[in-house]
Parts: sequence; structure tokens; C-alpha cells
Amino acid sequence: MGDFNFGIFVVVVLLILIILIAICNIKVVPQAYAYVIERLGAYKCTWGTGLHFKVPFMDKISKKVSLKEQVIDFPPQPVITKDNVTMQIDTVIYFEITDPKMYTYGVERPIAAIENLTATTLRNIIGEMELDHTLTSRDVINSKIRVILDEATDPWGIKVNRVELKNIIPPREIQDAMEKQMKAERERRARILDAEGEKRSAILIAEGKKESAILNAEAIKESKIREAQGEAEAIIAVQKAVADGIRMINEAEPSQGMIAIRSLEAFEKAADGRATKLIIPSEIQGLAGLAASLKEMVTDGNIDTRPKA
Repeated sequence: MGDFNFGIFVVVVLLILIILIAICNIKVVPQAYAYVIERLGAYKCTWGTGLHFKVPFMDKISKKVSLKEQVIDFPPQPVITKDNVTMQIDTVIYFEITDPKMYTYGVERPIAAIENLTATTLRNIIGEMELDHTLTSRDVINSKIRVILDEATDPWGIKVNRVELKNIIPPREIQDAMEKQMKAERERRARILDAEGEKRSAILIAEGKKESAILNAEAIKESKIREAQGEAEAIIAVQKAVADGIRMINEAEPSQGMIAIRSLEAFEKAADGRATKLIIPSEIQGLAGLAASLKEMVTDGNIDTRPKA
């Protein structure tokens, strides 16, 4: 009975061990990852995303590879230009692993290999360029390095997507010269902007004076037009009044004597003026003679002008 219980115990323990070993060998590969599997030391397969079972004691996960795009920022590297200027240039590499097997077995320490290859390629490219060309040709340098790195890392299962020159640091004396040149350029642009501002201001002032002169001329013109219109309206009003007076006189049918008296009054006013020559109608002349005769009779005493009792 004791042997039977011991046998059951052993079986249970073995079952538990088998279950634990099975559970431990069930693997789930997450998204954007790949597992490189070796069996008895040799490459067996590459697991993609999903559930997988590893044969116990035979299969081994050799490497877990991320398939995401990765970024490496390399420290500054000393390079010499064609005109013998030493600069410090640091680069940023964007890459992704396209073949996990080749990445695992293709090269030892692939990141260090990429760094060394980048430094060598950068020195070769910059060595063929002068300083000024180097400072203004970042895109060209980036493209050349990317093409060379992508071709060289292809056997490693790596694809280089992009290369960027993060900083180009020339020697201190060249930096000082460049800063002085940039300062002079800024001052020149400032002077140009000031001159443009003064020119624009002068143009605006001239345009303002021109518009002011035009407005003054328009005002004077409008004033003269209104003055002329006022004088014309006054003349029309006077003529209308004269015409109305004549019309009223004609409608009243004045006697010949009244007309003669009014003529004398008008003649008297005319005589008070500065005219040197007067043309007197015959009717007025007769009345003037009558007035002169009356004056002589009064003067000679022929007519008694004393008041009657």
C-alpha cells in the first residue's frame, strides 16, 4: 500500500513538472518583434507575432529583435576637409531591422559596426569637400552617407532609412570669423531696411502733400464756383425784382406826370455821380426847362411865396 501511494505521488509530481515545463515553453511574441530560435545550437526558425511553443531542452530563443525604426545619436567625430580644416561632426542614424536572422548572425555588435562605418564614410565624403561647401551641403552629405550605409548594412539585415548631420562644429577661429561676417551682414540688412523705411516715409510725405494740395485746389475751386453761383443768383434776383417792378408799374397804368417826376428823381441821382457825360431824354429836358423858369420867377419876386392869411 505504501509503494502504491509513493507511485501515485511520483506520477503527480511528474505531471506537475510536465505542465510547468509546457507552460514555461509557451511563448507569445508581441507586435513589432521577432524571436530567433536555435535548436541544439543551430538556427531553426524565426518566430513572428503570436503564440508559439518551444521544445524543452532543445530549442532556445537566441535573440529578441525589435522591428521598429530605431534612432542612434553618435558622438561628434573629427573630420578634415579638403582645405585642411578640422571639424567636429555628429550624426543621427535612423534604421530598422528587416531580417532578424542576418541581424543576429551577420555581424558582431551591429550598432558599433554602424558607428564605425558612419565615421569612416563621413571622413571620406568630407575629405573631398572644402569648408564652405561642407557648411552649405548638408542634404548632399546626408544622401551620400545614407546610400553607402544602406548598401554596406544590407548583409546585416539592416536598412538605413535616413542620416542627418546633427551639428557641424568648425574651429573656434573660423566660428569667430563666421560670426563677424554674419554680424556685418545683419548690419548691412539693417541699413538697407532703414533706407527703405526712409524712402517709404519720404514717398508717403510727398503723397500727403500732393493730396493736400489737390484738396486745397478743390476747395478753392468749389469756393469760387459757389461764389459765382451766388453772384449769378443775386443778379437773377435783382433782375427779377426789376422785372416785377416794371410789371407792377405797367399794371398800375401811371400818369404821364408821375412818369416825368420819377424820371427827374432818376436824373438827379445820376447827376450826383461821377459821370462826365449824360444823355437826357427830350421829355426830361422839357421838365428841366419848366423847373428853371419857376426858379427865375421866384427869384425876381413875380410870384408871391408868402403864406396867405
